[in-house]
Amino acid sequence: MEKLIQEITKSSIDFFAALSTLIILSPLLCLVALLIKLDSHGPVFFKHIRIGKGGKGFVSYKFRTMVEGAAKKGLGIEVAENDERITGIGKFLRRWGLDEIPQLINVLKGEMSLVGPRPALPHQVEKYSEFEKERLKVKPGITGWAQIKGRNLLSWKERIKLDIWYIENWSLWLDFKILVMTPRIILSKEGLYGKGGITRDYA
Repeated sequence: MEKLIQEITKSSIDFFAALSTLIILSPLLCLVALLIKLDSHGPVFFKHIRIGKGGKGFVSYKFRTMVEGAAKKGLGIEVAENDERITGIGKFLRRWGLDEIPQLINVLKGEMSLVGPRPALPHQVEKYSEFEKERLKVKPGITGWAQIKGRNLLSWKERIKLDIWYIENWSLWLDFKILVMTPRIILSKEGLYGKGGITRDYA
C-alpha cells in the first residue's frame, strides 16, 4: 500500500512539475524555437520513436540540435563532441541540457517521468537480454541514476545495470536525490559525450 501511495505521488509530482515548468519557461522556449529556425533549415523539434514502460513505443520530443537528416550523415545516430552536424544553437542547447526540455511534454502525456532510465531506441531494446528487459518496468525519465553516475561515459551495459538497481531500490527520496544532483552534472559537463568524445550506439 505504501509503495502504491508513493507511485501515485510520483505521478502527481511529474504532472504538476512538468506543467508548471513549461508555463514558467514558455518565453524561453519560444525564444529557443525562434533561434533554431533562424540558425538552420528544418523543424524546431526533433521527434523520434523511443521505447517506454512495458516496451511500448512513443514519440519523444527534443529541440533539434543537428542539421536536418543528420541520422543519414556522418556517424549516423552516434554523435561526436565536435560533430559538424551539430548546429550553432544546437551546441549551446546540448551543453546546458536545454534540448531535453520538450520531453516535459512526454511527462505531461504520461509517457515519461522526471526521473527514470533514459528512453532507448527500438533497435537497442531488441538486443536486450531478459535481465536488461527489467529496465522497461518503469517509465523512462528525463534524468536518472545512470545519468548522475557517469552518463555517456558509461557503457550501455553499465548504464542498464544502474537503471535496474534504481528500479529495484526506487523511492521518492531516491528520486529527490537524483533531481538535486542533476544540475551539478549538467554544469560540470560530465559525461555529455562518451569516451573519446563520441556517444556510442548500443553495443
